[in-house]
Amino acid sequence: MTVVLSAGVACTGLLSTAATAPAVPTPATSPTIDALEALPVKGRAPKTGYARDQFGPSWSDDVNVGGGHNGCDTRNDILRRDLTAITYKPNTRGCVVATGTLVDPYTATTISFVRGKQSARVQIDHVVALADAWQKGAQQWPADKRRDFANDPRNLLAVSGPANQRKGARDAATWLPSNKAYRCAYVTKQVIVKRAYGLWVTAAEKAAIRRILDTCPR
Repeated sequence: MTVVLSAGVACTGLLSTAATAPAVPTPATSPTIDALEALPVKGRAPKTGYARDQFGPSWSDDVNVGGGHNGCDTRNDILRRDLTAITYKPNTRGCVVATGTLVDPYTATTISFVRGKQSARVQIDHVVALADAWQKGAQQWPADKRRDFANDPRNLLAVSGPANQRKGARDAATWLPSNKAYRCAYVTKQVIVKRAYGLWVTAAEKAAIRRILDTCPR
């Protein structure tokens, strides 16, 4: 016998199970989490052979990334991008920052930058540290790729000098900004950079990044 259900007729017996069954949880995801999951997971390679000059001259303008070949060194490019209320050193064509104000993303403090003896109060951080990159794939790169990596604006931030020194070459498994409100953006930058350059993460690093990303807005 065929049963025909017309519109507007309740079919309690057929629908009750579906209506009351608990929803199947959907794993939280985001483009950043997807990118993290795509990163290779390996152990940290030896640091043998690492030196800063393996990544070329500091703040070279001779690079094929954003800001390259614009006539200004990378450090001043990032200062111009990240500071406000900027003044420039005379006769530098608006290139060399003389003074400015930084709202530091790592500590959420406001820092006055003055070029000269106190300029170390503001430093340019490699979000993915050069030594960390060296141990997770960069030692296999050609010299020009390492030079681009060291000057890529995606991997650079003007930050508190003392905070940058505390971070050193540590990855997300062992260091995160004290400003918790910035941690989502911080680990997202690391994932973007590592994905773009084909670097890997350690298991501990991946777990630490995922814990942060699981708290972030999708």
